[in-house]
Amino acid sequence: MPTIRIVGPGRAGRSLARALRSTGWTVLPLLGRHDGLSSAADGVDALVLAVPDGAIPEVAAGVRPDPRTVVLHLAGSLGPEVLAPHVRRAVLHPLVALPDPVTGSERLRSGVTFAVAGDPLAARMATALGGTTVEVPAHARAAYHAAATIAANHVVALLAQVERVARQAGVPLEAFVPLARAAVEDAGRLGPERALTGPVARGDWQTVERHVRAIDPDERAGYLAGVELARVVAATASRDGLAAVGAAGIA
Repeated sequence: MPTIRIVGPGRAGRSLARALRSTGWTVLPLLGRHDGLSSAADGVDALVLAVPDGAIPEVAAGVRPDPRTVVLHLAGSLGPEVLAPHVRRAVLHPLVALPDPVTGSERLRSGVTFAVAGDPLAARMATALGGTTVEVPAHARAAYHAAATIAANHVVALLAQVERVARQAGVPLEAFVPLARAAVEDAGRLGPERALTGPVARGDWQTVERHVRAIDPDERAGYLAGVELARVVAATASRDGLAAVGAAGIA
């Protein structure tokens, strides 16, 4: 089995270390910012840089290249080129949140998607974890990572707004989580256009106006941004519905 060294003992690094160990890969003790990194690539099959995106080029440049070692990073918006001067380089970006090492390890082994690039060892690592892989073209990496950010970070921020607005009604966030979970599952199973429900989908603008009047003024901009996003989805669904009717020859 391959031998791995990971630089970065944060949530991502420790999650990956636990996950790979569970599959039989040899993972050496993690290195941190106070460890000497010049020889980090020596004697291993792969060196993973689980460090903040902005630090990747500097950390990579501080490691003495070994032509036998693959150097990888975990950043979704960056390509292998930031790992110069290393010859064998790759990207392994898991499409999953890693809140702590135990949960993160379990999620990494739950069949998630990994965006890979560069040396084939990255895809091999994803396969060992039981995941599927996608290859994102260089020109599309920023858009790919933006989508990942919306899917995870923005959804969490939206639920924080749910919590604040629901507090006005004296209802806890926990009461709304099953609703949000079902909506996400419906969107994945049916597609957003068919999954959309609520006043915007129905064209019930009077209800939308009542919502705006009722909520705290500080929450209105966020709510109306959501209304606009829903309006775009509803308009798409309406166009698709009319196209389907036309294709069927129904007047």
